[in-house]
Amino acid sequence: MSRLPFLFIVTGIAGFVLFHALSLFSLSGWLGEELRGPSGWFHIHLFVLGWATMLAMGAVYQLINVILQSSLYSERLGYVHYALFTVGLSGLLIGFIRGEIYWIAAFASLAFCGIAVFAWNIGATLVRASRWNAITLSAASSVVFLLLTGVTGMAMGLNFATGIWANYHDNLFGAHIWLGTVGWFGLLITGFSYKMLPMFYLAHDYPTRLQTAVLALWNASVVAGALAFWADWGEWVIQTALLLLAVAVVLYNVHLLQIKKKRHKRTPGSGIKWTVSASQAFACAAIAAFVYAVIYPQQALQGPAIAVAGWAYLGGWVSFTILGYASKIVPFLWWTYKYGKRAGKPGTPVMADLLSEQKTNVGLAFIAAFSLVLLGGLAAQSSALIGIAGTALSVLSIAYISLISLVFSR
Repeated sequence: MSRLPFLFIVTGIAGFVLFHALSLFSLSGWLGEELRGPSGWFHIHLFVLGWATMLAMGAVYQLINVILQSSLYSERLGYVHYALFTVGLSGLLIGFIRGEIYWIAAFASLAFCGIAVFAWNIGATLVRASRWNAITLSAASSVVFLLLTGVTGMAMGLNFATGIWANYHDNLFGAHIWLGTVGWFGLLITGFSYKMLPMFYLAHDYPTRLQTAVLALWNASVVAGALAFWADWGEWVIQTALLLLAVAVVLYNVHLLQIKKKRHKRTPGSGIKWTVSASQAFACAAIAAFVYAVIYPQQALQGPAIAVAGWAYLGGWVSFTILGYASKIVPFLWWTYKYGKRAGKPGTPVMADLLSEQKTNVGLAFIAAFSLVLLGGLAAQSSALIGIAGTALSVLSIAYISLISLVFSR
């Protein structure tokens, strides 16, 4: 079994711990500050790239074989990707801390090179397999949007250094965020869920028509939102993008219920049950975001609203979903690597022995509770509530990811 996914997953876990450890030092004060500054840039990129994207890339390298039933185009390119992306991200984070514009531009470009290698590797794998369905098309779309996120991010880095696109910086900034959050993470999670949830539920003969509808609506939302920011097309286009996203998320949840209805396994595990609940909560949040944008169009793109929406999406749905899936993916990877050749032999542990379901359930329950409290603090713009909830959330998150990491010692 390849060690490539482990590199990304372990590095992503380290990024997650570092993010929450640094948040503890500031009592999550950076969340209540202006996010478009060195501290905000550092924390956001550490969370989005150092944790969520790093672990997601590792999951892609592992699960692409399961989805396509074929090998990765080039494992060597995977290691090149890891080196370029990790060094580029590390330098980018240091550049944010030091406030060095040229440093930021150089390492943003290096990180983008890593993303480009990843896109080429996954794209070549998909083309070679020639198995096109909602799952593979979602994966392909997500990687394309990740590449475009890298392009806009690199363009902003170069703009910091040269000022060549000074008049378009805010346009690039908006498109960068939308492409990365809604495009990369959204389509990757939904697409891979179409494969993983039936496996965990042991579901068969469920309808798949809604997968195509979700794929089309989600892509339309990403394109509409990115163009709205890039071309400055106005509030109504952003509202349209939010409506498309809300409808896509609702249909996605309907499809998850279709899968659950056809299950042959009583419970898929605590982590998976929590991810399904998180998707249902996300559907409510997406509808609320659309309604808010229609009623209060001016405030919808202001700091407080963006902070609430951003944390609900990234800290809520995206990160929480990754944490839930990690409770299944990490034990599976480690058991296969460590005991795969000894399956069925006396003394070989079963996969369920590697991680306590009860502890997983308790950990995710507390993380969900304090995430909601933190959202309340951001909505109320209460520094005290943000500090208390953020601190508790960071402690609980470190404890939970430590529980997941202990799998590697089994």
